[in-house]
Amino acid sequence: MYKLVPELMVLLGVIGVSSGAIQRPDYDDTPNPEFLNPFWMANIPDDRPLSEVTVPGTHNTMALYGGVYAECQTWSLASQLRAGIRFLDIRLRYINGNLTLHHGVSYQRGHFGHVLEALVDFLHEYPTETVLMRVKEEFSESNNIYSAVVDYIHRYAYWDLLWHSRLVPTMGEARGKLIILQNFIGPDLGMRYDSLDIADDWKVPTLLYLEKKWQSVYEHLEAAPAGNLEQIFLTYSSGAGVFAHPRAVALRINPQLYDYLQAKTDLNHRLGIICMDFPAAPIVQMIIDFN
Repeated sequence: MYKLVPELMVLLGVIGVSSGAIQRPDYDDTPNPEFLNPFWMANIPDDRPLSEVTVPGTHNTMALYGGVYAECQTWSLASQLRAGIRFLDIRLRYINGNLTLHHGVSYQRGHFGHVLEALVDFLHEYPTETVLMRVKEEFSESNNIYSAVVDYIHRYAYWDLLWHSRLVPTMGEARGKLIILQNFIGPDLGMRYDSLDIADDWKVPTLLYLEKKWQSVYEHLEAAPAGNLEQIFLTYSSGAGVFAHPRAVALRINPQLYDYLQAKTDLNHRLGIICMDFPAAPIVQMIIDFN
């Protein structure tokens, strides 16, 4: 079997980051955000459509365990929300009516009820806020999680917590609400995930593909201000592949995103949802400042 020299292994993203956690302005894989911003939406006018709000989000929000190829975040859900994250990417494995949290084969030590309980607590404490949550089946392929999702909502949250419409709400209508972006078959629970304008070019086979990945992010962010103002734009800066794990990609893409945002002189336009792996509090704040 051929062996990769260390230099090539680093280039391909095979070697993990050092055991010491990193907290930079653009990237953070420590347990706690540098600072919090739990009620930033209070400053957004009630009549502004949510499609015109710029929102920080996390990809594979609950993927905190399973090794370097499975982990996409290190902050707990409560910490993410209090740091200002308002878009969540929730992946659920369906087994006999149960919905466990998964990233691929990796079980994430919890179930959908834990997510809903955290959201109820947060939105009760900060009723000026709203949370958009993509919900997708992961690993299992039942295509039949609708009934289980409804059951969990009744058990761990309550029906009126949800925004029950495919239409984009105003900020005033959305306050205190959970907006499910439904990425599964069944009657409407909220908005449809596929109704968004999405750039999710997540496949990064090796770190040699980073330029192509960044170009996808850049082009979608550049299109967002002049795009359909009635449609929510969603840009994933995250990526991974066989030879490029999520940390390796985030360590290199996040600083490019940070520099891009920092170079913008006009903060008075929307960029949509920017969804990241291992975001840091300063880059979250930069995204919020576009509102």
